[in-house]
Amino acid sequence: MISHLDGRVSAIAPEGAVIEVGGVGLLVQCTPGTLATLRPGERARVATSLVVREDALTLFGFAADDERDVFELLQTASGVGPRLALAMLAVFTPDALRRAVAAEDVTALTRVPGIGRKGAQRIVLELAGRLGPPGVAGGQARQGQLAAAGPALPGAEPWRDQVRAGLLNLGWQPREADQAIAAVAADVLVLGGDAANGGANGDGGAADGAPAEVDVAAMLRAALRKLSRA
Repeated sequence: MISHLDGRVSAIAPEGAVIEVGGVGLLVQCTPGTLATLRPGERARVATSLVVREDALTLFGFAADDERDVFELLQTASGVGPRLALAMLAVFTPDALRRAVAAEDVTALTRVPGIGRKGAQRIVLELAGRLGPPGVAGGQARQGQLAAAGPALPGAEPWRDQVRAGLLNLGWQPREADQAIAAVAADVLVLGGDAANGGANGDGGAADGAPAEVDVAAMLRAALRKLSRA
């Protein structure tokens, strides 16, 4: 098993990043949140999980070991493969998933494209008690890595490109992705950035009303909420 990669980021593509290790460029498929922590030309360390199939070897990369561990645990549930597990981590942080499963929040899990109500109930049943309780350390590490990558502003092309790529990878059509991005960007402009961190949906935000920094993962989750309500 390849536990992690530590090398220079050669390129970032919609499906993931190419990390050069020992002169070999390895394609690592990542969530948009993980991609947001990477910069071409800079050195990076990503936790990895190698998925072996008869016709392919696919390497998945994560900003933290906790994400990788949750990714692997999710696949032990019936009907959850690597693509769906990655989609779940694109919508939820590991601790948010732990809370949803612990609270048997089926509605929250159905926000993930590809998960219906019966599938969500099965995931809750099979993973109950196995993901562990929400932990402070894992969440803080992920937020620290996203903050180090710098804020992504609503009007910046990298923000739009990364969120659009994430939506397309999750199965949405280009027109649907563009409409959701436009709607989320409009919310951020009106609400001073709070919507991108969940404020528009009652999930919390800047308490004092000041504009909040916007990160790609938060904007992706906001776009997915828009699409799930369409």
